[in-house]
Amino acid sequence: MSIPQARLRNFSIIAHIDHGKSTLADRLLEATHAIDPRQMTSQVLDSMDLEREKGITIKARAVRLEYTANDGLVYGLNLIDTPGHVDFSYEVSRSLQACEGAILVVDAAQGIEAQTLANVHLALREGLTIVPVLNKIDLPSAQPDVVMEELESVLAIPREEVILASAKEGIGISEILEAIVARIPAPKGDPSLPLQALVFDSHYDQYKGVIVYVRLAQGTLRDHDRVRLMQSGAEADLLELGFFRPALVPVAEIHAGDVGYVATGLKNVREAQVGDTITSAVSPASEPLPGYQEAKSLVFAGIYPLSGEDYPLLRDAIEKLHLNDASFTYEPESSVALGFGFRCGFLGLLHMEIVQERLEREFNLDLIASAPSVEYQVVMTHGRGSITIDNPAHLPTISEIEAILEPWVLLSVVTPSTYIGPLMELSTNRRGSFIGLEYIDPVRVLMKFELPLAELIVDYFDQLKTRTAGYASMDYEEIGYRAANLVKLDVMVAGEPVDALSMIVHRDKSVAIGRTLAERLKQLIPRQMFEVPIQAAIGSNVIARESVRAMRKNVVAKCYGGDITRKRKLLEKQKEGKRRMKRVGSVEIPQEAFLAMLRTDEN
Repeated sequence: MSIPQARLRNFSIIAHIDHGKSTLADRLLEATHAIDPRQMTSQVLDSMDLEREKGITIKARAVRLEYTANDGLVYGLNLIDTPGHVDFSYEVSRSLQACEGAILVVDAAQGIEAQTLANVHLALREGLTIVPVLNKIDLPSAQPDVVMEELESVLAIPREEVILASAKEGIGISEILEAIVARIPAPKGDPSLPLQALVFDSHYDQYKGVIVYVRLAQGTLRDHDRVRLMQSGAEADLLELGFFRPALVPVAEIHAGDVGYVATGLKNVREAQVGDTITSAVSPASEPLPGYQEAKSLVFAGIYPLSGEDYPLLRDAIEKLHLNDASFTYEPESSVALGFGFRCGFLGLLHMEIVQERLEREFNLDLIASAPSVEYQVVMTHGRGSITIDNPAHLPTISEIEAILEPWVLLSVVTPSTYIGPLMELSTNRRGSFIGLEYIDPVRVLMKFELPLAELIVDYFDQLKTRTAGYASMDYEEIGYRAANLVKLDVMVAGEPVDALSMIVHRDKSVAIGRTLAERLKQLIPRQMFEVPIQAAIGSNVIARESVRAMRKNVVAKCYGGDITRKRKLLEKQKEGKRRMKRVGSVEIPQEAFLAMLRTDEN
């Protein structure tokens, strides 16, 4: 059924992680009968196995709801469910650009968290209408009055606008639906103008080719139209178009203001990038839509196949996954220790973990990842300008470097005031500087620090949760580059440098980190028939050393008494054999050794 533009509403659900977005989406689907009750499962929009296991939303999902309001008219509600974790804020910003309004979900027991603030600022920057919802009011620990006061004082949201709800119990769902209809404006855009549709997400289907998720800014899209993607120049005859409910439901046409999908039949994933504009190939629009700011990768790591012959499979898998997740970047690289692979850029460590797991599960690959690193700017001597490196193995020699600049971030942490001391200690140990503190309410504070990104990405989040019994939350934004006294720490196993284990560290911490790494590798590298030395070095200066002892067979077990020279001869023969093995033997470094690099915390 076609719904006029004045009765369309496009909205997102935004919240901090675990505040109940996906459960609220379930209740809205139920209330509008968008899904058969027999097919209803919890977190129905979190369709990925990974999302269900980790209990988080990773991909933004769209769904079309039809709601009969109190005025008796039928409204078309396009809901885009978004992730809440700090690493996926790029997904959130993309989704918000396809909407006119956002439901802000706040936990009535936990109140405003760091990501709540970040997502509200994102929504306000896009000029969206915010519908505040106080979720989980059925919990014994809920404090609706306190949290409403927080919303008023911190975000200037009037108390009377807040809807009290419990997504789990189904309380307040009809009020939320009425507020969407009443408060969120209808989309603008003339259906008679040349077609302009913004691609805000996509996935690959082996039968229909590239399926793009679009928001029509203007014009009308009809079945079997010939379309052009303005950025890539690719043209295609549409195989199918329609809405998400949440399964794909084909329709004959979609109009300006609608959110839907288009099956292009394109086989090359690079031809349909997120942020591109779809227009008609017959009467194209004069210019594309503004699109998106490109996602900036903050964390870089090498991803390699466990066996070299899987490299072509990894290349195809990464290309297909990149279509579905445009926020990670990749380029081919090779490593002496690991062979051929890809240098990938991610938005954060959780994002890196998710991408690696998706590649392993969805494409049935065995992968190995190198230690994560950030992007450094290296100022060369003799006025040769500066270069950007994201792989420690590519750092020039010390004599060629005048200065190394590293990225810094502004970190916002929301925490109960009892944990101010431990967080101060954690952040200053990570070379951070304290900027300021303000009270959100009598028991919770918002703390701000400036901190090098390299110190944040490894395990700052884990430490933050450990030291605050899980109560603190964080968000960060980049604030530019600053010079620091950094050095390259090389790890050598059996005299051979392992390029995948080298890292860039602050000189003051280099000895402690070198010792920790050598000790960990000693425990992780399996014993060989010969002794394996493990060294950590800065340039030619070895700062730490451990040895993996050789396995020994008792060659004199069969000698009972008799002349000592016989035993000595056997032992000398064994010693010579081990010396020869050491010369030609190679040492396999297990994946755990690379994972150990991720956890070199100050403990």
